[in-house]
Formats: sequence, structure tokens, C-alpha cells
Amino acid sequence: MKYKLSVTRNFASAHYLRYYKGRCENLHGHNWKIRAAFSGSILDNTGMLIDFTNIKKHLEQIISYLDHKFLNEIEPFSKINPTAENIAAFIYEQLKQIETETAKVCEVEVWESESSSAVVTM
Repeated sequence: MKYKLSVTRNFASAHYLRYYKGRCENLHGHNWKIRAAFSGSILDNTGMLIDFTNIKKHLEQIISYLDHKFLNEIEPFSKINPTAENIAAFIYEQLKQIETETAKVCEVEVWESESSSAVVTM
């Protein structure tokens, strides 16, 4: 049996896309929505794959780094474009810090609007 847990959070920030021709080359903002998921097959002695509280705590730390910021001015987005894809990859890599032997981050989805999202998977 395989388990998959997810936590959803939101943050707001501004950015622009370098080397892009179109409206997004101009400074603009988003109310981002993040869904982070962990998967695994083995539950601990409490019947949990990984504690939701641990995921939420770490995701909140990551989001506090991004929230109400001009993304182009903070690492790693001062060097790479702050696209939904790159934001998802950044969050994915940060969440790997709380992986356990049996629970691995498997997916991060980042919505930049209600109808547009990017997903990074394991």
C-alpha cells in the first residue's frame, strides 16, 4: 500500500521574468498557492507516514522566506527566473530536508493563478 500526504499554503510576492517578451517581463504580483506532498509505504508506530505538523512547520519557514518579497532580489531567483516551475523546484529541494527514511517529498505544485500551475515530481 502506498500513502500520499499533502499540505496546502499560500503566499504573495512580486516578480518579473527576465528574457521574456510579453506582459510578464514587467513587474507584477501573484497570490501563489503551494501544495506539497510526501509519499511512502511504511507508517510509524503512531500510524503516520510523516507528521502533518512537521510538514506545515517547514513549509511555513520556506513560505516566510518568499512571502511579500520581490522574488528577483532573493536567492536563488536573483540568478534564475522566478517562474512557477523554478519556485516549485526550490520548494521541493527545501522540503527534502525533512524527509525520513520512509517518507519522501514526491510532489510540489505551485499555482500562480486559479487556472495555471506547475508541478515538480519525484
